[in-house]
Amino acid sequence: MSRRPRTVLLSFSAFLAASGMMLSACSEKQSGPVVVSVIGTPRQLADPMRDILSPAGKLMLESTAQGLVAFDARGDILPALAQRWIVQDDGRSYIFRLRRARWANGARIKAVDVAALLKNRIAANLALDSHGDLAAIQEVSSMTGEVLEIRLSVPRPYLLQMLAQPQMAITRRDGGTGPYRKEKRGEAWFLRPIVDDNADDEEPIAPWENRVLRAERGSMAIARFKQGLSSLVLGGRYSDIPLLKRADIDNRDVHVDPVQGLFGFAVVGRSDFLNDDRVRAALNMAIDRTPLPDAFALSGWVITDRLMTQQLDLPAAPAAPSWSAMPMDDRRSTARAAIAIWRNDNGAIPRLRIAMPKGSGSRLLYSLIAADLSRIGVPSQQVERDADADLRLIDEVAAYDSASWYLGRVSCARKVHCDPAAQERLIEAEMAPTLEVSQARLAEAYDLMTAHNGYIPLSTPVRWSLATRALNGFAPSSRARHPLNQLFRATN
Repeated sequence: MSRRPRTVLLSFSAFLAASGMMLSACSEKQSGPVVVSVIGTPRQLADPMRDILSPAGKLMLESTAQGLVAFDARGDILPALAQRWIVQDDGRSYIFRLRRARWANGARIKAVDVAALLKNRIAANLALDSHGDLAAIQEVSSMTGEVLEIRLSVPRPYLLQMLAQPQMAITRRDGGTGPYRKEKRGEAWFLRPIVDDNADDEEPIAPWENRVLRAERGSMAIARFKQGLSSLVLGGRYSDIPLLKRADIDNRDVHVDPVQGLFGFAVVGRSDFLNDDRVRAALNMAIDRTPLPDAFALSGWVITDRLMTQQLDLPAAPAAPSWSAMPMDDRRSTARAAIAIWRNDNGAIPRLRIAMPKGSGSRLLYSLIAADLSRIGVPSQQVERDADADLRLIDEVAAYDSASWYLGRVSCARKVHCDPAAQERLIEAEMAPTLEVSQARLAEAYDLMTAHNGYIPLSTPVRWSLATRALNGFAPSSRARHPLNQLFRATN
């Protein structure tokens, strides 16, 4: 039987009082629960499956409902619910052996239950795109009480990265598989480590192993950290970057993750204006990406005019758009001429609705984009993130290292303005019998999508955290994932 630690009923304020944290002194050790703020809403923490891609939803899921595998603090794959695995049949069979674990009610976790829950998670993901990331999975079945197999129709070298995503968490209504059990206390959640079946029942859980987690606005999270009331802030994005300078946060406490992914505008409107190939190309070439790093005072921010900045599994490096080498003035002149032709043929230029999240960073970004569009004669307005729009900001870290993720995220299946031929090439790549054929189809899809200009890239995504130096296990992550059970290197 697993040990069930005694429940100690403390308020959030009592946690803080008991912690004795000296957050500004790097020589201090953590003596109480680690207080964590994640930028988001309390609802996202309470019901993470409703907003699974939010920083708060991801963090709660990876803290309480791990999948078969997980990402470590640096973004590498490590065992989670599965203690080990083997790959057979030329990459078409993955066999996982589960570790000994229990559900929240104390029942033993069995492979047959995990297989059933995993099938549900796969079905939910495929509902977004039937030809998407997990379409190659043919079968998930239990082989014994502790062993299950995932069979694929074609090899997927990045399958483990896909399984480590929070949306693949193994969870039930009464809770998940850890590494923490959660308990609501006031406005915060108290997370206590799940003790392994083989652990010494007499060994107590040290206070610093517990976590106190809350979701709040970026301004509140930064202020709490600045005042020494928390030791970690997660979920930082471009939208709250200006707040860091206003709060005078020590640069040594700011950690920027070296992530890859998409940060740009998807053309989602369907109008005579946006259906014109020359118009979409004009919008793309008119935007000047170079001011972004200086405007946000963020050195190292990688700007790009390409859908992908890395080759990954393409047969050659991603090609730049045809206008990429043109001087900015020439690009604007060409774009202005294309817009003028459309105006002469069709009348007034419609005002483009640009959907973005709230935040000072969004206001700053919109001002830059709006000025560029105005220079070529295109009016615009900023609208709410989920409102009807013509351009919608995509700000996502790549889930796995394949061109398939990038192309799939801005494909027809995701309601982005795209070339149907590109969608066909992408489907063919997903189902290709060999790596060579898959790479060739991905390259064709990439070229078609680039020429179509249904996505306007700006840069790689920005992900940042605030962490005190007492958290000596905290590290920048290539996946922007920071497991709460890996905040210390070994012991405190």
